Amino acid sequence: MCSPGRAPPGPAPAGDLPPEWETDDERMAFLFSAFKQSREVNSTEWDSKMAFWVGLVLARGRRRGVVRTCLRELQNGFERRGSVPLGLGTVLRELLRRGKMQRESDFMASVDSSWISWGVGVFILKPLKWTLSSVLGDSKVPEEEEVLIYVELLQEKAEEVYRLYQNSVLSSHPVVALSELRSLCAGVCPDERTFYLLLLQLQKEKKVTILEQNGEKIVKFARGLHAKVSPMNDVDIGVYQLMQSEQLLSQKVESLSQEAEKCKDDARSACRAGKKQLALRCLKSKRRTERRIEELHSKLDAVQGILDRIYASQTDQMVFNAYQAGVGALKLSMKDVTLEKELDSLLQDSAKEPVHLHPVPQKDSGFAGAISDAELEAELEKLSVCDGDLAQKTPSASSEPQTALGLNL
Repeated sequence: MCSPGRAPPGPAPAGDLPPEWETDDERMAFLFSAFKQSREVNSTEWDSKMAFWVGLVLARGRRRGVVRTCLRELQNGFERRGSVPLGLGTVLRELLRRGKMQRESDFMASVDSSWISWGVGVFILKPLKWTLSSVLGDSKVPEEEEVLIYVELLQEKAEEVYRLYQNSVLSSHPVVALSELRSLCAGVCPDERTFYLLLLQLQKEKKVTILEQNGEKIVKFARGLHAKVSPMNDVDIGVYQLMQSEQLLSQKVESLSQEAEKCKDDARSACRAGKKQLALRCLKSKRRTERRIEELHSKLDAVQGILDRIYASQTDQMVFNAYQAGVGALKLSMKDVTLEKELDSLLQDSAKEPVHLHPVPQKDSGFAGAISDAELEAELEKLSVCDGDLAQKTPSASSEPQTALGLNL
């Protein structure tokens, strides 16, 4: 079933049709009739009818803003008083011959579209079909539901996607997740199929290249408006993984911050209820969480520092140098701490010669930032003073400084 896009099918609005559409029945009867078998019979009438419909078909595509159509959709769109134009198939064949339109199957067969998985039958026998159509030409009238592409409109919208990327925050680096690009282009691409066609056009123009990495598709853009995209390499993938790790670490820090705040609230509630031991456990959990946040912040700062230097790089060689130096420094700075599994995997995968980093076992009793009972008692004291809920305050069992970790509730 032909489904060119989301724009509503049906008759064209009166403003998009020529004046004679409603006023000149004799002229419209001629235009709605089929073409003669040969143009040589009456070239003037043939050319007049062809010019009328070519202009109308192309204008309809531009007005609707969709790059795909089919004979059935156009017949429905140009229905007049219960009749459909009988010569539209001939018009589409002429547009195919002129290069104004192209069969969707031929277009996709002309570009490496192996990264696409649409679950449609358009790929069946397409190489053979494309070869035959290339040799024989587009002499065949398209079938009613065969999808055709408006060539110029496809090129224009592909350029619009490229400009959208260049003017967005995603352009800080040429590598971007396909899913992020799809969200950015939602206003330009009415459906996923159109989005993929626009990417194929950009790929055909050598402005993007696409790679599937661990089940996720990655898009690399050319660095300049008139530049050609270079092949995806290990550094591109490594930088992309760094960007993903930055997001992962930021999300983890945010999640832990919320967890620490909840522990604080739980401790206050336990304090108000006179449940001292529960309050102490909540405070201890809060301290552990805050300590973890500090560790992750250190890793996040290191990753962001590398990315900042990469984003400032103007050439592929500068990106390579910044990446290698940054990852090496990151490994060195973290050699004595336990890495996040995701970040550890990143560093292993992104280096040509992975260095296996072994975690250092941690125990509260031997950790420099271990939480003492005195500190917990002091924090509990602060809670009870703030809320005024405990009449009896338990004195600290130690004279150790109460702000050893510098944490404030």
